[in-house]
Amino acid sequence: MLGLVKIKVCKGINLPVRDSISSDPYVAITMADQAYLLVKTSVKKNSCNPIWNEELTLALKDPDIPIVLSVYDKDTFTGDDKMGVARIDIKPYLEILKMGLQGLPNGVKVDRVQPSKDNCLACESCIIWENGKMTQDMILRLQDAECGEVEVQIELIPKCIPK
Repeated sequence: MLGLVKIKVCKGINLPVRDSISSDPYVAITMADQAYLLVKTSVKKNSCNPIWNEELTLALKDPDIPIVLSVYDKDTFTGDDKMGVARIDIKPYLEILKMGLQGLPNGVKVDRVQPSKDNCLACESCIIWENGKMTQDMILRLQDAECGEVEVQIELIPKCIPK
């Protein structure tokens, strides 16, 4: 195990409508190979722009296995409706951690990750040194959905960083 990945699910932006006029969204996060180890946010009633500000934690064993973020609409009498999915690419973040940067001034942007066809970023993502820890803020564009983004922040609590 490389460590624990803390994923702060901040908010949803313009999520798809799955009920008559709104949705009751929640976020489920898992590693692609560990579907049975699912962590979820709370459900936000009647909102396509929910604010969660909830931290979810997963064990990171292999950086090549994607972290999958799925957004669902909670339904009472039927199965929950899928609203979209995004994959979190943690490799650029891990590369920065390998550098062993510490003692930087607060707010230093150590790296910038650009959106590409290989990631779900909606816009540039910054890896920042803040309050003695390295974090990466991301706005992820939902795939398999007509619209929607989810804002998250990741941080690794390392057991060890691979060389």
